[in-house]
Amino acid sequence: MFGGTALQELTRAQPDVRIINLETSITRRGAFVPKGINYRMSPENAVCLVSADIDCCVLANNHIFDWGLAGLVDTLESLERLRIESAGAGLEIDQASAPAVLDLSGGGRILVFSVALVTSGVPVSWAARSETPGVCLLTDLSDASVARIAGRVGRLRRTGDVVVLSIHWGPNWGFEIPEEHRRFAHELIDNAGVSIVHGHSSHHPIAIEVYRNRLILYGCGDFLNDYEGISGYEEFLDDLTLKYFASVDLTSGNLPELDMMPLQMQRFQLVYASSEDFDLLMETLDRESRKFGTRIIRKPDGRLALSWPHDQAERRLESALHESSSPQG
Repeated sequence: MFGGTALQELTRAQPDVRIINLETSITRRGAFVPKGINYRMSPENAVCLVSADIDCCVLANNHIFDWGLAGLVDTLESLERLRIESAGAGLEIDQASAPAVLDLSGGGRILVFSVALVTSGVPVSWAARSETPGVCLLTDLSDASVARIAGRVGRLRRTGDVVVLSIHWGPNWGFEIPEEHRRFAHELIDNAGVSIVHGHSSHHPIAIEVYRNRLILYGCGDFLNDYEGISGYEEFLDDLTLKYFASVDLTSGNLPELDMMPLQMQRFQLVYASSEDFDLLMETLDRESRKFGTRIIRKPDGRLALSWPHDQAERRLESALHESSSPQG
């Protein structure tokens, strides 16, 4: 999953926290759920997550329960054995809705909450309940849903904590951002104290917004999948991906900086994008992000950066946020 190029970029950035959306079960057993597309990886191969020093896997997505309860149990046990935190799925609702708590070496914590929306293809029957395993599922983006998330955050948040809300929502293809997604993201920031909305489900990167100096990634795109060679999605640049490096002010929770590194999927590995593809992805993401008041620019160090009107903060925490899909999101 993580090859030389991806690891080189992580080594160069040295992020304090590394978070991915793990969109597969880690299991060899279990009867597959009849839903059309089912994914799993062997527990022996899960060590690739350790090679990238992944701190947290968010699990509220439409493939974590592909192999039923046995697959979910094996996934949770594998991550625990590898000492990787998880959020978004569990053996009952309290476990599924609990955040991953990531302690920082210099003090402070990152709280990572993970939820999924039915629009991403998660069956309603997968919702975790008081005595039922599953995912932390939202059936709508109402004020009541915001209030429930705000309540969970409020019960656990300490002064100085940074809150990440990772959400699996929307279709796999297309650049359009539903107005209700934007409203919900804004309300999470306004009413639940969220610093980063980490959106995913789209198989390609879509627009980025900064609202009240907080980061909204509406769709990170797949970091790695097995779609190479499948035609029909060329307009979405489906073989190009981004690694996101977000800096967060530990005092205010605001975003001082977002860098991104374009990569390309080849033979189930990641390589640096060509100059032409680099420019194409930059132009596409800039076109979509301009609608929300942000711009994408090229940096001298070979990365992309997000540009928007903001005040520079004094303390920064760099965290790597991207969607890993093994294979599909």
